[in-house]
Amino acid sequence: MTEYASLFRLDGKRAVVLGAGSGIGREAARALAAHGAEVICADRDPGAAAETGAGEVYELDLLDGEAVTRAARDLGALDVVVLTAAMNVRKRILDYTREEFDRVLALNLGATFDVVRAFGGPMVERGGGSIIGFSSIRGTTVEPGQGVYAATKAGLVQLFRTAAAEFGPAGVRVNAIAPGVVETPLTAQIKADPSWYAAYAAKSALGRWAKPSELAGAVVYLASDAASFVTGSVLAVDGGWTAVDGRYTPPAS
Repeated sequence: MTEYASLFRLDGKRAVVLGAGSGIGREAARALAAHGAEVICADRDPGAAAETGAGEVYELDLLDGEAVTRAARDLGALDVVVLTAAMNVRKRILDYTREEFDRVLALNLGATFDVVRAFGGPMVERGGGSIIGFSSIRGTTVEPGQGVYAATKAGLVQLFRTAAAEFGPAGVRVNAIAPGVVETPLTAQIKADPSWYAAYAAKSALGRWAKPSELAGAVVYLASDAASFVTGSVLAVDGGWTAVDGRYTPPAS
């Protein structure tokens, strides 16, 4: 008989959160720890990771592929890997430089590739695990000035789907979460502009931005046995943005 009350518990599981020093990563680490997981908070800023207060701190620059490989070896057997780190340069395509393009691609997609390989390989060998990454509403809906970021977030989804297909026979699950607008350092530029901030709030069905903590439940779910048959999926946590995007509310008759 299934013990439904314990499905979301993570007791005895080891998890690493890559990007645990701020925003969604910080709240994800705290939520995993609260559900019983042993958490490693990895970030390029170890001081920020320590402030998360959710477990062991590990300094890691995701742009250093050798360091990612070394981290997967140093941290030993892991049941859960959560990748939240990302960056954005908001410019229209004709204004973008190749250097900016390469920089966004390097973190958002290049580091993702390194993480999936470095951490996924040992999981496949051990026969289990859950890898969770972050896409975005921009993986499906775009706007001027978001082209390169959107391309990386769509690319992450397809990379994760392929990993899910390849790792699935070994019992390793690979899933993505697609947030809407969330109040994090990555969106500080938008929040600083009241009209831009309000316009984004109005685009979702709930009429507001998300707090980072509101993404943590999706991470816990995908990490837990409650999601034991979920892989290759993209879980939208966007306040209804993609459901109502482009809507027109006609005047009352």
